[in-house]
Amino acid sequence: MRFWRDWSVRTRLTCIASVVMVLACAGVSLLVFVGVHNLAMSERRQEIMLVDLHIARLIKLNALPPVLPPQKIPVIQVVDHTGRIVSATGRMAGEPLITRLTPANEHAEAHTRVCSVPAFPDTCMSVVVTRFYRTEGDWLIYGAEPVVPWYVQPSLVAIVGAGAVLLTAATALGTYRIVGKALAPVDNVCRELAEITASDLSRRVPLSLHRDEIGNLAETVNQTLDRLQQAVERQRRFASDAGHDLRSPITAMRAQVEDALLHPDDTDWVKTAEAMMPSLDRLQAIVTDLLVIARLDSGEKVSRAYINLAELVRAEAGSRFRGKRIVLDLQHGVVISGDRLQVIRLLTNLMDNAERHAISTVTLSVRREGDQAVLEVIDDGDGVAPEQRERVFQRFTRLAAGREKDEQGTGLGLAIARDIAEQHGGTLTIEDSPKGARFVLRMPLLAMRDTG
Repeated sequence: MRFWRDWSVRTRLTCIASVVMVLACAGVSLLVFVGVHNLAMSERRQEIMLVDLHIARLIKLNALPPVLPPQKIPVIQVVDHTGRIVSATGRMAGEPLITRLTPANEHAEAHTRVCSVPAFPDTCMSVVVTRFYRTEGDWLIYGAEPVVPWYVQPSLVAIVGAGAVLLTAATALGTYRIVGKALAPVDNVCRELAEITASDLSRRVPLSLHRDEIGNLAETVNQTLDRLQQAVERQRRFASDAGHDLRSPITAMRAQVEDALLHPDDTDWVKTAEAMMPSLDRLQAIVTDLLVIARLDSGEKVSRAYINLAELVRAEAGSRFRGKRIVLDLQHGVVISGDRLQVIRLLTNLMDNAERHAISTVTLSVRREGDQAVLEVIDDGDGVAPEQRERVFQRFTRLAAGREKDEQGTGLGLAIARDIAEQHGGTLTIEDSPKGARFVLRMPLLAMRDTG
């Protein structure tokens, strides 16, 4: 069946339609032949009965000769009330009775089919027996002529066959053209997709004028291309931003090394190495964050574990905020499901950001809201302007205040935190706060229980 799979949809549908039409023509032809054959047989029996009636008239007039002159049918035999053949056509003269069939007592006529008649070997005859009533006893008139063949006439076979061939050919041609016309938009979509390359993702496939399946296909393809273009542009920006941020520490270290190599004997290599450490730390932080983002973007399956959010926040807060006052408002029994290491990374990034911008106090709260677990991280710093609240979650985005407070930042911490939240079916936003920035994490609540 490999050849069938290699055929085009147009060819396969044309073959299917042609086969269906052939079967339909065969069925209709069979019905036509059966109907016409039955009609022809009925007419033939009627013709025999008319001849039998003519013979009955001769009997009534006592004008029946022993040998009948040629009639419209080749076989006639007349049997008197004693069972003797008293008259017959020329070819049947002296021949035995063609059949012993007699009409039932309440019937005046009967018919049957007889093959291998002595005077007509290898021929099947349609026989009609008619009862003729006489005073001394009933006479029987046997009339017969060859049966009608199944095809009735060769001309009927030619007409039906030609009609079937024409219908099948018309169906195949019509199907081929209709399917071709119907699939033309698909061919256009294929050609357009074949010409779209990664360097030019702005092109779109033509939309159909009709709101049908092909129109939906073209619209879906364009939506997919939109998402693909956005993803590619995001990856390009990401690569550009990553290259820019990686270049800064590398450039600084290269300048320090080149300066030391100009005067190797006068260079304090220990101090040079110490001067390079901040750049190495920044480079390591960027690479680490890039690896985290790569794993998040790969869509790898998130492992699921029960996490008591309040206990996790308490544990992480206890090891941080050495120079800042920490305020905890934790509601117990707030349990979520997720990757523990990723959730810890999310909390760490939010806490690092709060510690970096807080003046004196960082507030952490955990509570339930309906079927969601809510974590808030609030600092008492300068806050984030409303028009910048979405921008801070973009990768490698660092506002001016952030650069002043931490020159070693990567600009990836908040982006990673939001990616982790979304991968767990949650959201991470910045909401209004009387003072400072208020980061709000919402995640699906797995269970609620009172731990006292």
